[in-house]
Amino acid sequence: MASPSIGSIHRPAPPAAADRVLWSDDFGTRFTIMVDTEEEFDWSAPLSRESRNVSAIGALPEGHRRFADCGVPLTYLVDHPVATDPLSIDILRDVLTDGRSAIGTQLHPWVNPPFEEALTPANSFAGNLPETLEAAKLGVLTNAIATAFGASPLVYRAGRYGIGPATVALLASRGYRIDSSMRACYDYSAEGGPDFRAVGNHAFHVGGMMELPLTTVFTGLARHGGAGLYEALGRIPKGRGLFARTGLLSRVALTPEDMPLADALEAIAVALGQGVRVLNFSFHSPSLAPGHTPYVRDAADLAVFNRWWDKVLADLDRRGVRPVSLAELIAAGTRP
Repeated sequence: MASPSIGSIHRPAPPAAADRVLWSDDFGTRFTIMVDTEEEFDWSAPLSRESRNVSAIGALPEGHRRFADCGVPLTYLVDHPVATDPLSIDILRDVLTDGRSAIGTQLHPWVNPPFEEALTPANSFAGNLPETLEAAKLGVLTNAIATAFGASPLVYRAGRYGIGPATVALLASRGYRIDSSMRACYDYSAEGGPDFRAVGNHAFHVGGMMELPLTTVFTGLARHGGAGLYEALGRIPKGRGLFARTGLLSRVALTPEDMPLADALEAIAVALGQGVRVLNFSFHSPSLAPGHTPYVRDAADLAVFNRWWDKVLADLDRRGVRPVSLAELIAAGTRP
């Protein structure tokens, strides 16, 4: 399959004001944490269909306990290698006994049958595949999760955030209620992926579902320059790095992976100042065990990762921002 042409890049339009989710006053301001629960692979190597090892799931119970002790539910977005591995299923079933955490779906098309596409960078974005093939992969994964956990998944994230023009309708037809594939302020078009620069951080209704973008904001003294300034700096050698180091402009996503603690705390303040009612955090499950992601290479990195969460959760509590479970999120965000 050929890479998508420039004209075929998926660029979701900004939602109309009428499509914004209207959260009730008693809902307050909340946060959710979605975990990309997946196999381990070499992040610097080409993607491989054979990369299906899920040994890092063994670290999940201890990682889950740290959040459960703070009263924070997690939503595990599992992909095909995890959803078809008996030990991983048992581990996830056990952590779900906290009564508030949940299972969702994450589609990595390169390790998710049927395998009819060429293994190319562009085809790693599931939304670039023919609609029939994207549907078939989604069907296989949805059925595997329902079989493993006894309930159909209700929330979805495309691996590499790779949704396409057909994705929302395919999800809605299978009973999904939330998509969380859009990464506000990010543009993957240079790799053939979608362009989310027009998408903000507020949840909105689309195609009978709720879209909950991953929260990303611009921080720094020049943050009001936003995406336009950030894009311009990308055309200047080391421009973005210079502005970040001098505190002028940084793009900060709410994740401990490659986002320093001080930047994350500032991003929380900025997002709340913009009126964002649901802060959407994320991380990859292999980061719970040293040596599987570039973000947690050793025990020292894991300590930094855990400290990041300790400080962020304490800051959210101080601000009165409460955790929300997937079930609560769906109930509160359903359009009347």
